[in-house]
Amino acid sequence: MIVRDVPALRAAIARALEAARHVGHGGGETATESPSVGFVPTMGALHEGHRTLVQRSCAENAVTVVSIFVNPTQFNNPDDLARYPRDEARDVAMLNEAGVHIVFAPTPDVMYPPGFNTWVTVDGVTDVLEGEFRPGHFRGVATVVARLLRAVRCDRAYFGEKDWQQLLVVRQLTRDLLLDIEIVGVPTVREADGLALSSRNARLDSTARTAALAISAAIRHVQESFAGGFTQTDDLEQRLHASLRREPALTVEYAVIVDAETLRPVKRLTSPARVLVAATVGGVRLIDNGPVGSIQ
Repeated sequence: MIVRDVPALRAAIARALEAARHVGHGGGETATESPSVGFVPTMGALHEGHRTLVQRSCAENAVTVVSIFVNPTQFNNPDDLARYPRDEARDVAMLNEAGVHIVFAPTPDVMYPPGFNTWVTVDGVTDVLEGEFRPGHFRGVATVVARLLRAVRCDRAYFGEKDWQQLLVVRQLTRDLLLDIEIVGVPTVREADGLALSSRNARLDSTARTAALAISAAIRHVQESFAGGFTQTDDLEQRLHASLRREPALTVEYAVIVDAETLRPVKRLTSPARVLVAATVGGVRLIDNGPVGSIQ
């Protein structure tokens, strides 16, 4: 079922929950539990990474809602917004096949109606990395996510760990705004050769796609170096940058090893950390990351 506005969305969720109560809930929940709602926010152009999020939600909740909305306020580059891939019919077919109950596909006027003038800003974790290279990006992300979470009124929301900084931002805003929603991070889904799945990958030609593999390879190199006994961040970052430099087609924006929760620099890996990389290849900006420092 596709709905386009919030009243229709909430009515559809109410009907789905009532149906779930009559069939014993499903979604892995017991008969004594109230049926729960899982939510997967997307910007469409769905791939297997999105399917993994949906499958997780369907397994853990009686009702799953997926949104498709290309959020204009999180793009600081109008050309990037214009080029973002869109194929709603294909996306909806995938979601129907995966067992999604409701697809929420609002227009910009629904998400940002006339007179809209309230914005959500998350300080601290947004000051670095993507926040530095994409000014205003996280204001748009935090605002649209807050509105979507309030519209759906879900119990759990599912986000991919590929957008690690975004995941931290969403967790912060749900804590600070007392939204009482469990934010579930789902590990990055990769192609067999290691490339992190992304809607932007569709814009890579064969040469650029091959060059893009250097990003995940560099992250693995850091993880293997840590496993081999390297714990000083300076040493590991040197190895990270040296690995990335082997691919001349990459233009690296940042490549760092930081605390996994604060995104602040660390001198030595004694607690969970994250390797984060952003680079452009073939005119397409890609991000990737991976854990290092301890089991996460």
